Parts: sequence; C-alpha cells; structure tokens
Amino acid sequence: MSGDRIVQTRTDYHKMSLEEKDAGMDPMHLFVAWLDAAEQGKVPEHNAMMLSTAGSASISCRVVLLRHVDDRGFIFYTNYNSRKSMDLERDPRAALTFFWPAMERQVRIEGKAEHLPTEESDAYFASRPRESCIGAWSSDQSRVVEDRKTMEERFNRWEERFKGHDVPRPDHWGGVVVKPVRIEFWQGRSNRMHDRIVYERFSDGSWQRMRLQP
Repeated sequence: MSGDRIVQTRTDYHKMSLEEKDAGMDPMHLFVAWLDAAEQGKVPEHNAMMLSTAGSASISCRVVLLRHVDDRGFIFYTNYNSRKSMDLERDPRAALTFFWPAMERQVRIEGKAEHLPTEESDAYFASRPRESCIGAWSSDQSRVVEDRKTMEERFNRWEERFKGHDVPRPDHWGGVVVKPVRIEFWQGRSNRMHDRIVYERFSDGSWQRMRLQP
C-alpha cells in the first residue's frame, strides 16, 4: 500500500454507542460484557491483547492471550525468563490494549503486574495440551537460537524425557496478573465523535467514571 493510499483510508464507525447508563460504575463488569460480545460475535482471537512494558532501555509491545479475568485483574501466562517478564521485574507498570474492529471497540488498561500464586499456575499448566507443556520446558523464550532444527531437537529431547509421565510445571513458567488502575473504553462513532468512557481506581478500590472528548 502506498503512502497516499494510507492517507486516504477512512472508516466510518456507526454500529453502536456507549452511554453512561449502559456503562455502569464497575469497569470489570463492562469489560467482561464486551469480551463476551466479542466471543459471541466470533471475533478472531477475541482474547488477544497487546502488552506494553517499560522495564528495558526501550518500551516494548507484543501480543499475548488473556486467559482469565476476575476482580484482581487480567491474567496471562508466560515464561518468567522472557523479555516481557524481565521488563515487568524491573518495572511492574504495564499497559494492555484490546481491539475488536468488527465491534468497533477498543479497551485500554493501565496497571501493575504481579506473579500469580504457584497453585494457580500449577492448575492452569495441568490443563494445557501436553505438547504445550513440553514446549514450556524446551524453549528458552526470547533467547537467540542457531536455527529451527535446534529448537525441534530440544523439544524432542524433553518429549522423550517425560515419556510415560505427567509434565510438571517448570519453576520459570507461570501466571501474571495485571491489576488495573485505569481502564478506558472506546466505542467508534460517526464523524470521529467517538464515545470514550474512562475509569480510574481510588486507593480504597472504588472507581471514578468520566467521559473523555474524542
């Protein structure tokens, strides 16, 4: 696509609106409702979210999958030795972004990340496909590797090692919860007059709701 064509690309959003009476005062309830709507609408990878971290010399962003959401926050699982995890060890501040184009919706979340208790990570790990569990042992995530053949050989060695046995969760793999302090909901509207409702969390756990100009 040429630069001129990018400049001329336009989409007029018109499917839905977001009013305060519908948003309510609990952003977690609203988020779950939007997530469910994306799933029911068969949005591809509806639980995919952009995770941004600032613990390295530069800000980094990547896609991870939301695996659970509750009153604590937004949960995903990863290798604790990966770049994202090392970033969060240095600076626990994190930002998440969900974008569902088919729904003309976006959600932006800011918060702090913490490791999940080991028993929760154990339970989730045990529910994964066996091959995924072996992959958690065989991959030094984010580390340089000579070629794909080397990766496949490592996987085969771990597969042979666990043959006939359950695959335990490695200590370097587990869950992370991003505890939100700010959540913004964006609903596309016509003429770029989008609906933006933001919630900010007080120290007592309650939320303040505000409308932002588009």
